[in-house]
Amino acid sequence: MAMAVANQIMSPFSPLRRRHVILNPSFCARCIATARSHQKGKPKTALVKRDKEKRRTRSVKTYDLVDTFNHFDFLSNQTHVPVMIREVVDVFSSLSLLSFVDCTLGAAGHSSAIIKSHPELEYYIGMDVDPVAHSKARAQINGCLDFPAHSKLKTHTFLNNFRYIKSALREVDASLESSGVDAILMDLGISSMQVNDPERGFSVLADGPLDMRMDPRASLKAEDILNSWPDSQIGKILREYGEESNWHLLQRQIVQARLRGGLHTTGELADLIRSSSGGTRGGRQGWIKTATRVFQALRIAVNDELGVLEKSLRTCFQCLAPGGRLAVISFHSLEDRIVKKTFLDIVESDDRDENEGEEDGRERRKLRNETEANEAWIRQTIRGSNGAILTKRPITPSEEEERLNCRCRSAKLRVIEKAGVRLT
Repeated sequence: MAMAVANQIMSPFSPLRRRHVILNPSFCARCIATARSHQKGKPKTALVKRDKEKRRTRSVKTYDLVDTFNHFDFLSNQTHVPVMIREVVDVFSSLSLLSFVDCTLGAAGHSSAIIKSHPELEYYIGMDVDPVAHSKARAQINGCLDFPAHSKLKTHTFLNNFRYIKSALREVDASLESSGVDAILMDLGISSMQVNDPERGFSVLADGPLDMRMDPRASLKAEDILNSWPDSQIGKILREYGEESNWHLLQRQIVQARLRGGLHTTGELADLIRSSSGGTRGGRQGWIKTATRVFQALRIAVNDELGVLEKSLRTCFQCLAPGGRLAVISFHSLEDRIVKKTFLDIVESDDRDENEGEEDGRERRKLRNETEANEAWIRQTIRGSNGAILTKRPITPSEEEERLNCRCRSAKLRVIEKAGVRLT
């Protein structure tokens, strides 16, 4: 009874609230206190989750794993599920693509979908530093060329980091570097085939060497960092790249492990993290969560991922043709912050001549409005002199995709478009 009355009294528009305040102040106070205690009793985690969900720009695309594979004609031996593949196709669907660059080939899932969706494509360039991924991607791309519609398509794949995109374009066709390409994709996530191979050293749960190199030709390994880098550098990596609050204790434990012969396998590192976490409870909130952050931090340090990313984003934007688009999928907050900030810096910087005629301005605004009206995925944009960010808030996977592919849950898709009118 008190709870029902309290709910009415708590409403600012309730006449019952006004009457009780006047006639029975003590009863009103008790009911309000009851209502407030009931509100406080609601689990905070649920409220936080709901607030986060409100801030997300979830994809509304339907997602069916089997249908997706069949629709884009993936090979039957495909082991890596490309994240937000339909959303990526949407990003470039309104463009007449003559040239496309996939900076992170992986198993070529996204590339296959783009090639199938754009029979007009003439130049395809794929890049990846992982020789295993490069080999599998090459087979996937060759499978796409069996379609008669792609008889004129020239495909080029490079075993190289995307920081060298300009040299790759020069090697394919010197004119591509000057004229620019129509679309570029960067999928920054580590692929399932890398995580599932213990010998690569990326997995928290599988024992293997402490490697973590994306490019096996590189010299620096995670083992080298853990066993020989200065204490302060170890702490900085855990704190800044892993965003680990318990970094100081872990740093001390890692340094002490050197006195016992050092750390040489992922299993030894996982055991150290488990013992440092004060328990053996697993799951996302247990020691595995801490281990995931530590492994992420080491992987970023080994491959200099953040430093390479910021420079490469600017280089990729320079390589776009007028009206071209760059789409980036990130998987953790450090990457996403860099993408967001760099995109803002790019569109707000002013390297172009602002003395354009009023008629040219009207034409550009007309084309802009038509584009946004025809593409439902574009919801809020940020425009500057050099281009436009087409995703003021990043697009995140649909609830269906997140249920079917748990590794996609942290993915965020951001898109930037270069200023200018496309020449067709």
